[in-house]
Amino acid sequence: MTLRLWPKSLIGQLVFAVAATLFVAQAINFALLVRGQKQQALAHGGGMAVARIVDAVERDRRGEPEQDVDDRHARHARVEKLRVSETPPHEPRRAVRRADLADYVAGLMAEAEVPADSIEAWALPPRERAQRRTDFSGQTVVVVARVDGRYYAVRSRLPPEGVRLQGFLLWQTLSLYLLLLIPILFIAWRAARPLRDLTRAARANPALRDTTPLAERGPSDVRDLIAAFNAYRARIAAMLSDKDRMLGAVGHDLRTPLASLRVRVEQIEDERLRDKMIASIEEMTAMLADILALARSGSGNEAREPVALRALVEGLAADYREQGRDVVTAEVADAVVTARPVLLRRALRNLIDNAVAYGVRARLSVAVGDGEARVIVSDDGPGLSAEQIRDLIEPFARGEESRNRATGGVGLGLSIAREIAEGEGGTLTLARRAEGGLDAVIALPAI
Repeated sequence: MTLRLWPKSLIGQLVFAVAATLFVAQAINFALLVRGQKQQALAHGGGMAVARIVDAVERDRRGEPEQDVDDRHARHARVEKLRVSETPPHEPRRAVRRADLADYVAGLMAEAEVPADSIEAWALPPRERAQRRTDFSGQTVVVVARVDGRYYAVRSRLPPEGVRLQGFLLWQTLSLYLLLLIPILFIAWRAARPLRDLTRAARANPALRDTTPLAERGPSDVRDLIAAFNAYRARIAAMLSDKDRMLGAVGHDLRTPLASLRVRVEQIEDERLRDKMIASIEEMTAMLADILALARSGSGNEAREPVALRALVEGLAADYREQGRDVVTAEVADAVVTARPVLLRRALRNLIDNAVAYGVRARLSVAVGDGEARVIVSDDGPGLSAEQIRDLIEPFARGEESRNRATGGVGLGLSIAREIAEGEGGTLTLARRAEGGLDAVIALPAI
C-alpha cells in the first residue's frame, strides 16, 4: 500500500502547499543564519586571536618585550595571556582540531601582511564543572601560529552557536504558520463550502423540477460557477418540459390511429390474418407505452413521500402470487425511503417481470446498511456475464433474441428501472451470484 501525501481536497492541498513552502523557506533561512552565525563566531574568536598574535609578532620584530595583559582585562576580552616559545606547544588531551578556524586565522594574518608558516587551532573540552550545568558561554579554542620560527599560542573563546538561533527560528516558524495558515484555511473553507454544495447538486438529478437554485456565495469565481450551474439546470428543466409536452402529443396522436386501425381490423373476415394484425397492433401499442414510460421516468407530478419498503415488497409479492406467478419474500428488513411510490413500484415490477421470465421465480428481500436501503430481486436463472449485464442495462437490449412480447418485451424494463432509481437519488446494479442466478438491487438513501 502506497502512502499518499498529497491531499485530495482543496483545503488540504492549499494548507499542504503553504506548509511545505514555509518549511523549505525556513530551512533555507536556518542554513543561511547558521552559516552567518558561524562566520560571526569565527570573526569574534579568531579576530581577537589574530590581533593578539600580530601585535606580538610586530613587537618581536621591533625588539620590544611582550606586554602582559591584566587578568581582569583578559577575562573581559575572553583572551588569555599570549605564550611565545621556540618549540611547538603540546596538543591538549581530548582537544578537537578546528581546521575552519585555522583557515580563517590564516586568511586574516595574510591580510595583515604577517603570513604564518603554519597555523593550528584546537577546541578544548569543557571543564567538568561546566558539564554539570548548562553552559552558554561558548567554546574555548587555542590558536597556534608559527611565524619567523617562533610559536605564538593564544587562547580565545568562540560564542555559542545555534542555541538561541534554534529557539528564535522555532518561534518565528510557528508565528508564520499561524499568520498565514489561518487566513488561508478561512479563504479555502469559504470557497470549498459552496463547491461541496455544488458537487452534491450536480451528483443528484440536475433536471428535477422542484429544486431551488443554489445560493450564490463564496469568492466571485465560485459565485459565477454556481450561477452558470443554476442557469444550466434551468435550461435542462425547460427542455425536459418541452420534451414531455411533445411526447404527450406524440402518444396521443399515435394512440388515436392505432385504436382506429384496431377497429377496422376487427372487420376483417379472415380470422388468421385478423389475429396476426391485432397482435401487431397490440405490440406497437405496448412498445409505445414502454418508450413513453422510459422517456418520462425522470419526470412527473408525483410528490415524494416516505415509503415503507416492507409493505411495498410484501404487497407486490402478494399481487404476483394472486396471478399464479412464483414470487416470494425472503429476509425483509424494516426500512423507509423517500421516493415516489408509483414510480418505485413500476421499477420493481420491471425487475420482478424479468426475474420470472428468465429466472423461473423471484425472491424479494430488503437489507439496510451504510445509510442506504437495498431492495434485492433475486432469480434462479443461469445468470449473466459482466458483458451481458453491461449490455442489457441499455435501452432495447433483451436477454432473448426473439421479438415476441410473451417472452421478453422490447428490452426497456431494465432501462426504465435504472432511470427511476437514479431519479430517486439511488442506483440499480446487477450482480451474478456465485451459486447461480442474478441479483437486481435498487439502492436508495434510507431515512
